[in-house]
Amino acid sequence: MEYQSILIEPVLSEKSNIMRESGQYVFKVDSRADKIMVMEAVKVLFKVNPVSCRIINVASKPKRLRGRPGRTAEWKKAIVKLQKGETIRVFEGA
Repeated sequence: MEYQSILIEPVLSEKSNIMRESGQYVFKVDSRADKIMVMEAVKVLFKVNPVSCRIINVASKPKRLRGRPGRTAEWKKAIVKLQKGETIRVFEGA
């Protein structure tokens, strides 16, 4: 699997912004990816040294659209912790 296809998109929420201040970054990742693959992808794409990675499978939630019941899609979330003092410049706006 290619590194660009492992990391789908960053998760930008209020909680992830708070976590980013402590050196933890949250990504939406491919459902087939594991911790080692995610850490390698972050290391190669952003040129940083990840220390640890946590993977969470996010379950679907019920929703309604125009009165019809449905569900949101399931997805996989990865929380990557970097070495102290390192940041991913894309997130910092530089």
